[in-house]
Amino acid sequence: MSANDQTQMTALAQASAAAHPVPDRGHVNYYTSDGELQSLLALYLPADLHAHLQPYFERMGELAGGAVDDWALEADRNPPTLEMRSRAGKEQQRIVKHPAYVEMEKIAFQQFGLAAISHREDMLGWKGKMPPIVKYALTYLFVQSEFGLCCPLSMTDSLTRTLKKYGAPELVNKYLPKLLAMDFDSGVQGSMFMTEQAAGSDIANTLTMAYPQEDGTWRLYGEKWFCSNPDAGFGMVLARVDGGPPGMKGISLFLLPRIKDDGSTNHYHIVRLKDKMGTRSMASGEIRMEGAVAYLVGEQGRGFVQIADMVNNSRLSNGMRSAGMMRRAVAEAEFIARERWAFGRRLQDLPLMRVQLDKLRVPAEQARTMVFQTAATLARSDAGDKSAYALLRILTPMIKFRACRDARKVAGDAMEVRGGCGYIEEWADPRLVRDAHLGSIWEGTSNIVALDVVRAIKREGSLPVLNDYLHGLLAETAAITPAYRQALADALARAAKLAERAAAEGGEKLARQAASGLYHCTTAIAMAWEAGKTGSSERLRLSQLVLAHRVLPRDPLAEAAVPADWLQ
Repeated sequence: MSANDQTQMTALAQASAAAHPVPDRGHVNYYTSDGELQSLLALYLPADLHAHLQPYFERMGELAGGAVDDWALEADRNPPTLEMRSRAGKEQQRIVKHPAYVEMEKIAFQQFGLAAISHREDMLGWKGKMPPIVKYALTYLFVQSEFGLCCPLSMTDSLTRTLKKYGAPELVNKYLPKLLAMDFDSGVQGSMFMTEQAAGSDIANTLTMAYPQEDGTWRLYGEKWFCSNPDAGFGMVLARVDGGPPGMKGISLFLLPRIKDDGSTNHYHIVRLKDKMGTRSMASGEIRMEGAVAYLVGEQGRGFVQIADMVNNSRLSNGMRSAGMMRRAVAEAEFIARERWAFGRRLQDLPLMRVQLDKLRVPAEQARTMVFQTAATLARSDAGDKSAYALLRILTPMIKFRACRDARKVAGDAMEVRGGCGYIEEWADPRLVRDAHLGSIWEGTSNIVALDVVRAIKREGSLPVLNDYLHGLLAETAAITPAYRQALADALARAAKLAERAAAEGGEKLARQAASGLYHCTTAIAMAWEAGKTGSSERLRLSQLVLAHRVLPRDPLAEAAVPADWLQ
């Protein structure tokens, strides 16, 4: 570069800094600005449905990147409060939500029907049931601005699924219409009340008791320690049946309505709301049941087995939410790197910054691919494909484990790209960092979920199914060199061997390592497959970075580089 060129660039940088010294991405359409997402949706959705949904994706992208982002900041600043009495002194519990949160509820629950879309056949102007990818894609856009509300969305969706699957016909007929109502004022939300002080992840220690009544209902007594969306219209509750056997076999699943048939409030109280690090917009609390009326769901004594379906569905949603938050964090970092000048150059042109941006992109794109792959598998499993069920059983804890952990680091490192402003609550970065940490806790901590990967291998025979599926994708993958194809196959073989060791006697300590290895190999292969189908050289490059930097051994004292024979 000549001295004259350098002078001109410096002048341009100074002019740019004078115009906007602190780059602000502002309102942006999350869908139309994300070419990679558009390509992936075209790949994974049927052509006619994809074409039909374009206005809805564009509208959600516009709302999420505009009004919802503004409302999310306000709701985070003004968390819900619990009123114990009416102004006249009557005992009347009510959770007061900020108007900004209510506006977001209307977008998610009513305008797009994200909690009902998997259970109705008349959504978004489409006749017939839509695949799960539609729901996850729309929520993926929404969650880039608002994470807290996505918990009630997921729980309402999952509760509805569990009720339909296990509930008695009369119970389903009685309450399903309320869960699927599209009118905001008459519709209800769902929740899941599992956690107790003494139990936590060890459900066998559940102390809440259930007593049968002559009219066929049950009465619940006990406390639940962490209940998100505690004023929901319905909650799925685990309780120990009076006189039942000890341990897991004595636990059953119950549907707990907030309002009884006579219009009065059910006999449980919200003791207090939690003062949380993140998801401040959405209420979480403790509840005490004092003879609360409830209905048995499914077979007595199989409560945990039945609620596991709800938990697994929520785990997939959790992974999707982490993927969405990572996408937002990366998009903000890329914007700053493009618009911010330092030392006479854009940040994105600085060699070290290019490396750091790739370190953000890789896990974000891995998670995005995993969302699409798992959602497509869910559709096949729900259609009755038994091999898809075994595949789903291992993909779901894999994304919950790895994507949620990755989101914590990606959100923090992306905040650093913005510099000092990234630490200020006026920007989205601090909220993303705070919210990202919850993904590794909700619906099972990292150890619990990694062990569930191993459990899927032991009980469902999921490992050979995953192996066959990935080899199938690899066989369909075009436009990669023989060396890279072999590297992918070899890495998968090693990851499978590690997973076998983790599933063998005494191998529990390898669960996290095995879950990560399978996740990285799965995403590297699937991303290469996507690249071949969409023609995206960038996706192939990121696939190679997954394998080179997250799977294969590296010398920490040597320069990291993708092997030359992997490249075209």
